[in-house]
Amino acid sequence: MKNFLIAGVDDGIGIPPANPSYKGSIVNPTLGDLGKETGVSFFQKLIPALINILLIGGALVFFFVLVTGAIQWISSGGDKQAIENARSKITNALIGIVILFSVFAIVKLVEYFFGISILTLDIGNLIIR
Repeated sequence: MKNFLIAGVDDGIGIPPANPSYKGSIVNPTLGDLGKETGVSFFQKLIPALINILLIGGALVFFFVLVTGAIQWISSGGDKQAIENARSKITNALIGIVILFSVFAIVKLVEYFFGISILTLDIGNLIIR
């Protein structure tokens, strides 16, 4: 039985391979080409990819909370308590996204001005950038 989920394998029914360089491997576009890495090089690529995923996840949570707060505000029907709850939710979402990007910007500024790399983890042979 043929596995149609494997990228790069021609299944014989006229569907070209997704990417010829990935013969027989499943490709995750978010994490990149981690399937060919082992040991230290795997973790050197995994940790920054996870940090990026967490930043994207934080932005998605912000958007979801902002939209739900806006929907609550619209559907409040003039109820002062419902409007206050919606306003609180929107305010918390905005504060959260500001904190998320501020932390990232502060880390980058500290790295630039002091010439150190806070996001680089150096443990023996394992150096994660």
